[in-house]
Formats: sequence, C-alpha cells, structure tokens
Amino acid sequence: MGNLKEDLIDWNMPTLGSTDYFNGCSQAMGTPKNFNGEQPAEFGVGYVGLYLFAPDDYREYLQTRLVKNLQKNQKYRLSFYVSLAERSDFAVKEFGILFSENPIQIDTRKVLSRMHLSKVKGDVSNTFEIKYSNFYSDDEAWLKVEKEFVANGTENYLIIGNFKDNKRTQTFKTKGRATEGSYYYLDMVSLVAISGESKVEQLTAEGNSETSYAINEVNTFKSVLFEFDSFDISDDAIAELMQIVSYLNSNPTVSISIMGHTDAIGTAAYNQFLSKKRASAVAQFLMQNGIAANRIDYDGFGSSRPIGTNNTSAGRHENRRVEFVFMKND
Repeated sequence: MGNLKEDLIDWNMPTLGSTDYFNGCSQAMGTPKNFNGEQPAEFGVGYVGLYLFAPDDYREYLQTRLVKNLQKNQKYRLSFYVSLAERSDFAVKEFGILFSENPIQIDTRKVLSRMHLSKVKGDVSNTFEIKYSNFYSDDEAWLKVEKEFVANGTENYLIIGNFKDNKRTQTFKTKGRATEGSYYYLDMVSLVAISGESKVEQLTAEGNSETSYAINEVNTFKSVLFEFDSFDISDDAIAELMQIVSYLNSNPTVSISIMGHTDAIGTAAYNQFLSKKRASAVAQFLMQNGIAANRIDYDGFGSSRPIGTNNTSAGRHENRRVEFVFMKND
C-alpha cells in the first residue's frame, strides 16, 4: 500500500497522499479483489487507486512527466478510464487536471490547494476539470473520461486528482457504508496531440519506451479494443499501433501475423466476418504507415477464442480484441 513510486516507472505522487497500485501478481494489493472492493483489470493486470474525497480534506494524486512539453496553441485530448470502488460512500462529479512546468512535491496529505501551487516554481496556470453526470458512480464497469484543451506551451508534467477542499467538492451519496470517502480505480491515461482527426501523437509515458517483443509468441494489444459490431480503430489505439510500426521499421527481417476476435453475440458466420475486418483494419493501418504488405498476414477467428467471460459487458469488451505474433523471416 502506498508503494506506487517504487512499483511503477514514470509515475509518482506529488504529495504525501498514498496513492495505491494494484496488480494481479500481488496477494496484498491484488486484482480483482482488494481492500476497497472488487474490480477486474480490463487493460492488462494492474491499475491505480486514489481518494478524490475523504474526511479532513485528505487527498491522493497521480503525477507523470510528459514525453515532451506541449506546444503552445496546439489542441490536445486527455482521456483515462475510471471505476468507483464499491466501498466508497460518495462519488464525485469532476476530476481535476493540472499541468505544471516543473515537477511538484508538496509535504501535505491534504488537498493540493492554490496556496500550495502559488509557491511552486514555474507555470501552473493550465488547470481544468472534467465533469460528468451521476451515472459515473458505476462501481463495476470501466468508464472513459476525456476532454480536449489548448496548451499554453509550458506543460511538462500532468497531475490527476481533486484540487478542491471538501466544502467545494460536488459529491453525491452512494450505497456504500465503509470509507466515508470517494475512492476511484484509474487506468489507461492517454494524452494525444490532435492534428485534424486522423493523426495523433502519443505524449504519455506509455508511448515513450523502447518496446521489445518475443518472436513466435502471441501478444494482445492493450488498447486496440472495439465497440460492439464495429471494426473502427479508435484514437486511443493509435499510439500502441505506432509502437508496432516503430518496431517493424527497426527490425526489417521481422513480419507480423494479426488475429482478430469478437464476443459471442451474433452468428458464427457474421462474427468470423467481423473478426477478419478488425484484423484487416490493423493491417491497413500498418501499411498506411509504411510497412510493406508482404510483411503482414491477417485472419479472423470470430468468437472461438475468448479470453474473458461473455456473460458480462466487461468480458465481452475484452474479447473484442486483436492479437499479433512477430515472426523472423528466413
């Protein structure tokens, strides 16, 4: 508990609040069951948890350094997924976002207030809230939160949390009777530059690492997941696909085999057709970004290879995926 800085690369806490990291490999801080409820991981095996509202103005935050500073007057889209913990007594109506020029480290367990920020070196003027309605109190599904904004040009660090004290925080009561607070699980933070609607550039730490892959092993895309009855690639998937493009460009003797999948809703014949269209969409993206067609193979397997239950919306969403295998050319 409170071991996020040691367990994660590129992410830390700007205050003394003990933001938590949960992972399926842990018995003490595991998934899906943990001390604040039960929440399956949908985008891998781990996620973070933090209090956005708690007695005595206690707060927790999440901070990361961007790959590079944002460009002045450029439009960006920030998104992430949240789920309210079952043991929460309240849900909040907004998530606070703060961009800073320099890293922030304040010795407080309470709200990161304007008084604290006034003493921070560098610009901290780009702040906003992402508001939403009561249905975001859902404590089962992962729900996407997003907002577009224009950069000042001084943004190097991103902080997510609640920058209001308890009196100013808009909350609503839930059925929980345990924590006297509002605790959210959070995952898949994405910050992308918008250039038209067809080109985006990944700016969070996830897209900054040199990714390596095992040859002849099945890999599952984390963010290439499809809406029901759709084979459209979302903006959130582009950063991960560009990692594949980069890897193939750096390894010209490697080819890729792409496998599409669906959930169990629909006929076997239609799901076979849809799964192949999903694999084809990924293949087309790679070719449009310079990968030769003779290095790409793709096929669809319908709903025959589920990795999650088809009895829940979360499980069906997990099954609407694309997998890939890298192969060494002779």
